[in-house]
Amino acid sequence: MEQALKVSLVGVTGYTGIELLRVLVSHKKVRITSVVSRTDKGKKLSDVIPITLAEGIADLYISEDVDPNTDVVFLCTPHEVSLTLVPSLLSRGFKVIDLSGAYRIRDKKVYEEYYNFMHEYSYLLERAVYGLPEIFREDIKNAHLVANPGCYPTATLLALYPFIKERIEIKDIVVHAVSGVSGAGRKTRQVFHFPEMFGDAFVYSPLKHRHTPEMEDVIRRLGVNVSIRFVPSVIPVSRGMISTVYVKGEAVNDVFELFKSVYEGEKFVKVLKEPPHISWVRGTNYALICPLYDRRTGIYTIISAIDNLGKGASLQAVQNMNIMAGFKEDEGIDLKPLIV
Repeated sequence: MEQALKVSLVGVTGYTGIELLRVLVSHKKVRITSVVSRTDKGKKLSDVIPITLAEGIADLYISEDVDPNTDVVFLCTPHEVSLTLVPSLLSRGFKVIDLSGAYRIRDKKVYEEYYNFMHEYSYLLERAVYGLPEIFREDIKNAHLVANPGCYPTATLLALYPFIKERIEIKDIVVHAVSGVSGAGRKTRQVFHFPEMFGDAFVYSPLKHRHTPEMEDVIRRLGVNVSIRFVPSVIPVSRGMISTVYVKGEAVNDVFELFKSVYEGEKFVKVLKEPPHISWVRGTNYALICPLYDRRTGIYTIISAIDNLGKGASLQAVQNMNIMAGFKEDEGIDLKPLIV
């Protein structure tokens, strides 16, 4: 019998931790050896997670540290917490998939400007593999530290990658993206309180958002040095996002065929001729992309829909784990959408 991959979840009670738990408890090749939460340590998992979600490991006690028999650790922790946990976990021989932004960007100066902390582990920034499988799959296979991408960058970079891969000249990139409220995390904030969020929508961080340097860093690694104008908005849905990407650049004969050829064989990227809906990806690891070209203005419009907790976070983290472990890439995450 094949030995199960032993995994631990740190920060299990947040939205990304709960979503990871939802998938991993049913993953046929995984065994959860420990769940970690400093605020809920000592409690049974079933004390803080619905019993139907924790089925099979409901009696597992939430600990303060990772079980030493773990193979892979998922970090669903704030950036500053992941920053110090990652080097400690790597030194103990664990492989780490970090869902925070602490190791996504190679330039440590960016962290001072956008994250308000000094990054003291620049040597790990060089070692960290950016966990977007459709672009960095071969690097992920042998990685010990995977920096799981942000949700907005996942949707946006997948919308840009065919131009970059095929060396289509890009002059300008403007992005407007909308996201469900779960992207803000589980902590209570008045602006996201139901009576205030219901029926509302708003732009935030329109001039300086942390995901902007992340996206620019990745496209620079791929050989393109173009600034990205990025504006995000929150809409009154619980999960899901759409990134609308406007590109001014070299004309191609058929942008739909360009995208189809680049993503041919990719399980989790579907190229469509009509704009996707959030409900088509909710609860899944899919990215649905509709590439359009407006000949009147000479502007490409690429609409990319993902679930911010799925392909934008936890399910993509499991996809990365599958690649690292040599499993089928869709093992445990071949899920159909929650339409309603």
